[in-house]
Amino acid sequence: MRVNRILLSTSLVVVALVLQVSVLSRLHLPGAVPDVLLLTVLGLAMVYGHVGGALVGFGAGLLADLAPPADHAAGRYALVLCVIGYLAGLAKPENGRLKSATGPMVVVVVAALGTTLLYAGVGALVGDTAARHVGLGSLLFTAALYDLLLAPFVVPGIMALARRAENDPLAETNSAAKAADISSGWLSSGTGLKIGGQRGGLGSLKTKARTRTARVGRIKGVKRL
Repeated sequence: MRVNRILLSTSLVVVALVLQVSVLSRLHLPGAVPDVLLLTVLGLAMVYGHVGGALVGFGAGLLADLAPPADHAAGRYALVLCVIGYLAGLAKPENGRLKSATGPMVVVVVAALGTTLLYAGVGALVGDTAARHVGLGSLLFTAALYDLLLAPFVVPGIMALARRAENDPLAETNSAAKAADISSGWLSSGTGLKIGGQRGGLGSLKTKARTRTARVGRIKGVKRL
């Protein structure tokens, strides 16, 4: 991943995690908790693609696993968000622009349901049966509902910030300068001429051409005799 992607993703994930732990988890809503961290991963994945989405999801999930109060095994949510980030990245549009909000909303609902199911499934593998006592059906419904209501306020802003970081004019200027340096170096090495001394090189070429012409004239003059 690029440096600007890492910096932006880390900042957004940390802010989302702080909001998740300090605000949303204290609302005591019925059923699931609105997952702003999941929405952040989805927004970044739909801009960065499946590879970037998987990396961002794994890092965000690992931070959530280690953040207090940690009531589950470390790596559990990291695995879930890594898979969800990868799948959400596959929904990235080819031109990077979304034609409508229907696609992202569908991705949010599917991701909310998939995250809940995967989290409960991984928990069942490690002996955590909390989902059975709460009720998996109510968790699925409330998770999809809360995330769908929160998505319009989170996902578009995350995607806009990610696109702006991708189209950094300073980065484009630096890459263009590097390309110019590479092309000039290739030309100078291929022709044996230095770019700064083009005039002198052309003058020497003209002088050599005249010398060769004079030699050819002498030889032809000898032949004419």
